[in-house]
Amino acid sequence: MSATEVDDVDRRWLRRCVELAEEALADGDSPFGSVLVDGSGAVRAEDRNREVSTADPTAHPEIALARWAAAHLDPEERAAATVYTSGEHCAMCAAAHGWVGIGRLVFAMSTPQLLALRDELGLDRSPVAPLRAADVAPAVVVAGPEPSLLDDVAALHRRAAGHWRADER
Repeated sequence: MSATEVDDVDRRWLRRCVELAEEALADGDSPFGSVLVDGSGAVRAEDRNREVSTADPTAHPEIALARWAAAHLDPEERAAATVYTSGEHCAMCAAAHGWVGIGRLVFAMSTPQLLALRDELGLDRSPVAPLRAADVAPAVVVAGPEPSLLDDVAALHRRAAGHWRADER
């Protein structure tokens, strides 16, 4: 199997990302979760979005994991690591991933899929250009989206949109 294909091990970690995204939503944050797995298959760190609960729009889990990797892994370990995430990196997170040198990114929902869903839900677009992770960080091996998890991720975003609309009233 190619590194650009999603396998059963990848699906296991992506399911954990969906769980973390659900935790983020339960705390009032956008539903995104991420896991950093080293080259031997061990989880080294995990996080979820915290942009609302911390009032920091850059509090994305992918940024937290890139920072953790930079502080705790040497360049060879980072190159052998994989970041799993419920949604493809935004441009900010993809840049951090590329700068830190994490070798692989695997995501459940792609940027175009998220954009289409946000349009369907009538939500505003991000203030950041919707670039693909591979375009921002071309040295990173990218795999995704994962069709078996799209409905679960979309359901979280639909619930989030309902919460946001309720807050506007």
